[in-house]
Amino acid sequence: MTDRDRAAVCQGPYGGDNGIDDCGDPVRFEVARHLRAPLRVCPVHLGPALLLAAGVLWPPGIILVG
Repeated sequence: MTDRDRAAVCQGPYGGDNGIDDCGDPVRFEVARHLRAPLRVCPVHLGPALLLAAGVLWPPGIILVG
């Protein structure tokens, strides 16, 4: 899997940096995080990411990307 392919799959449920936690569904949202890269998630993992991912801004900055 290339870096481009990897950027197009969900990083849910909570933005695991090691890739083990990635769900593999297509990305639909990008969530802004403090001092971290934005978290790219599918609709299923948007809610859990907002509540549990590290560094998520509040109020959340969410961009529709897909």
